[in-house]
Amino acid sequence: MIKVHLSRLMGEKRINIADLSRLTGLHRNGIAKLYNEETDGVKFDTLNRICEALDCEVQDIIEYIKEEKNDQNKRL
Repeated sequence: MIKVHLSRLMGEKRINIADLSRLTGLHRNGIAKLYNEETDGVKFDTLNRICEALDCEVQDIIEYIKEEKNDQNKRL
């Protein structure tokens, strides 16, 4: 599972979606989808712009979390 930490990061830096949109040149709707974890993909350019604006690393924004499989799935 991929977890997006943009909302936490933006909260820590006290920046809102409109501000991040202005800083990055990205559309507010795209940022909002990432913020709310409602997207199924993100372009490298988008991550680059966000990292530059928030002075952070990619791993501060997205994280891979290995999902635990239950015993029933292991048998399949």
